[in-house]
Amino acid sequence: MITTASHPALPDLLEHLYAARPVLALGIRASRSPDLVRWARAAGYDAIWVDLEHSGISLDDTAQLCATALDLGMTPWVRVPEEDFGVIGRVLDGGALGIIAPRVETVAQAERYLTACRFAPRGQRSQIATLVQVGFRRLPVKEMNTLVDDAVTVKMLIESRLGVENADAIAALPGVDILAVGANDLSADLGHAGDPGHPEVIQACHRVIEAALAHGKLAVIGGLADPAQLAQLHRAGAAPYLFAGIDTDLFLTALQQRAQQSLDVYQAHSL
Repeated sequence: MITTASHPALPDLLEHLYAARPVLALGIRASRSPDLVRWARAAGYDAIWVDLEHSGISLDDTAQLCATALDLGMTPWVRVPEEDFGVIGRVLDGGALGIIAPRVETVAQAERYLTACRFAPRGQRSQIATLVQVGFRRLPVKEMNTLVDDAVTVKMLIESRLGVENADAIAALPGVDILAVGANDLSADLGHAGDPGHPEVIQACHRVIEAALAHGKLAVIGGLADPAQLAQLHRAGAAPYLFAGIDTDLFLTALQQRAQQSLDVYQAHSL
């Protein structure tokens, strides 16, 4: 990553995670307005991740959300649709500082994601003259490529039995920054749909954590709500990247609470 010393405008989220400092992240599936990013910053969030795998958000809206996050000193990541490599370059050009690669199961698949995320000779990302991540400065090509390549985090999402079995080999690849467990999909793949806290799923989480740590990489756990289980996995070495809500869930919860409050007030004072 580009450090705050070398480029004050870019946050260094990995540095925080390696130091075991909690990072609050907001998932975005429904919102198109950059105002949501401003609200998240005001609420103390450190990062956003835009979910293009499970939403109809456009690439233009994604770029606006990511650019706003950069302006506010937040880290914007994007979960891309599965193996949609053409989207990767466009969201990185738009301001994303990280790519979340879903359902990575093999080394070959992980290598294709890495190739799409970085410029030659480290990958095959299409060359561009300047980017929002460097404040649209005109830098020498090699300098900009190195700065941006180092700034882009690549997170491999392990969501299947096969992915767990290959976690060690995936973690060993140069350029992989994070192994993340998607506990909801993993639980379904293991035959425990709707039970991400099942002992077999937790055991798989431990395997992924061990694989990441063995290669000096970070491990992150998502889709697990039980505080005791999460605490156990954090003690085992999972980084404190905290999934502190997705906009769809937050909006629905708030709407349900407000609806019930309104009914309670009506019943208390009108009947």
